[in-house]
Amino acid sequence: MTIRDRNFQDEFVFQASRSGGPGGQNVNKVSSKVELRFNVATSALLTEDEKSVIQAKLANKINNLGELIIVSQTERSQLKNKEKVIEKFYLLIERALTPRKKRLKTNPTRASVERRLESKRVQSTIKAGRKDVDLLN
Repeated sequence: MTIRDRNFQDEFVFQASRSGGPGGQNVNKVSSKVELRFNVATSALLTEDEKSVIQAKLANKINNLGELIIVSQTERSQLKNKEKVIEKFYLLIERALTPRKKRLKTNPTRASVERRLESKRVQSTIKAGRKDVDLLN
């Protein structure tokens, strides 16, 4: 069961306000900015493990009340911003809950080791050439 299969809609709290930026007179009259608030701690659709992962990975988007806050104000219509904010929510949750792949340890190739050692030899001779030459001995 994926994240998008769960019905989070019942747990969303939407708040609309006036959006900033360009838009002429329309901006001063219409509340098109949409803010989605989702309380991670009290969600019935997330397991305790999922809640802890989300709270750790999305800590900068969660306020003191434990609410995940996502904002959209790019569109001129409230409905489009609402759709965008819901899409952002699902993307954030999916990315937070996707486990990172383990890094496979690899060894350097023989050629790369040889190139590194050769560059070290060249650098060494360059630095050795900078030393003061003692002509009296």
